[in-house]
Amino acid sequence: MSLSPEIRIIPEPILYADGLALQQKTVETILAGEGGDTVFLLEHEPVYTIGRLRDQSSLRATASLPHPVFETNRGGQATYHGPGQLVGYPILDLNPRGRDLHLHLRIIEDALIAACADLGVGAGRRDGMTGVWVEDRKLASIGVGVRKWVSMHGFAINVTRESLPPFLSITPCGLDGVSMTCLEAESSIPVTMTAATGMIAKHLLACFA
Repeated sequence: MSLSPEIRIIPEPILYADGLALQQKTVETILAGEGGDTVFLLEHEPVYTIGRLRDQSSLRATASLPHPVFETNRGGQATYHGPGQLVGYPILDLNPRGRDLHLHLRIIEDALIAACADLGVGAGRRDGMTGVWVEDRKLASIGVGVRKWVSMHGFAINVTRESLPPFLSITPCGLDGVSMTCLEAESSIPVTMTAATGMIAKHLLACFA
């Protein structure tokens, strides 16, 4: 039996709170047996997010940040979401997928790395670090959570140069000295948000089948 999720592309940027509500509603429908696995692909209005941590120093000077901060229920340190960055939320029932959160993370990485290759970018992993990298430059961040083994949150991959400047105001993912990059800067061919979305959707479907 195929486990392929439905891919839903949201065409206009949405508030982070609205994206979180969409995820929570989808989790509830899956748990109630009233809906199936769904992957949302979208852009957010500009926002910094951070997990519910005692140490939030990765936000640096919160009062001087150029965009609002949203404390969310994912793990991890500060990151940025905004225009030019594709965010993916795979809301999947992991019960028939082995209840393996590490495998879930690796599958997301596999799909993004394969899509990057088709978009002219030689991306990969770095030992001991979740996410997708081009050499020592971080291209995509990944952070997930589960509720009764239904996954939430997911990945954010920087597509255009527009996505990069806001990262300079924080310590991305709490990694001192990390340099963020984007598909547009790294690719040997022109990359648009439309092209990136289509290619990533294709590889997510293949990897989650």
